Amino acid sequence: MSVPSFSWLRIVLHWLIAIGILSLFLLGEWMEDLDYYHAWYLRAPEWHRSLGMLLLALVTLRLGWRLIGPKVPPLPSHRPWEQVLGRLMHALLDVVTLLVLVSGYLISTAGGTAVPVFDWFEVPALFNGIERQESIAGEWHEWLAIALLVLASLHALAALKHHFIDRDSTLRRMYWPHSRAD
Repeated sequence: MSVPSFSWLRIVLHWLIAIGILSLFLLGEWMEDLDYYHAWYLRAPEWHRSLGMLLLALVTLRLGWRLIGPKVPPLPSHRPWEQVLGRLMHALLDVVTLLVLVSGYLISTAGGTAVPVFDWFEVPALFNGIERQESIAGEWHEWLAIALLVLASLHALAALKHHFIDRDSTLRRMYWPHSRAD
C-alpha cells in the first residue's frame, strides 16, 4: 500500500523555510558581534531584513496552501499521542515562525520607514510609532528566535526518530513525493 506523501510544492517550501530559518538565525548571531568598522556592519542587517521578508512570504504561501490544499493523513503506524504531538508541534512552529518574522518587521519599521528587500521592492511600515517599539520587538525577536530553533531541533529529532527507530516513512515522504497527496 502506498502512503500519500506531500507534493513537490510543500516539500520545496518546507526545506526552503527550514534553510531560511537556520540561515537567518546564524546571520543574526554573527551580525550581533560586528563592530562599526567591519565591512558587513551595514550589509548584514540589510540581508537579514531582506531574507526575513522573503521568508515571511514563503511562510504565508505555505500556510495558505496548507489551509486550502488537500490534507496528507498521518501514517497508520503513528500512535494517537504521536499524532496529537505532531499537530501541536506544527502549530507551535507555525505560530513562533510568524511571531519571529513579525517582530523582525516591527523592529525594522519602528522609525516609520519601509523595509527594502534587496532593492527589488519595499515592504511598507504599517505599524510604527508604538512607544519603545524597536526595543520591545527586539527582545521578543531574540527570545522567539531561540524558541524557534529549539522547536525546529525537536521537530528534526522527531523526524530522525521516526526514520531510524520506528523505520517508518515520515521523513521520506517529506523529501520525495511517492503518491500524489496534494
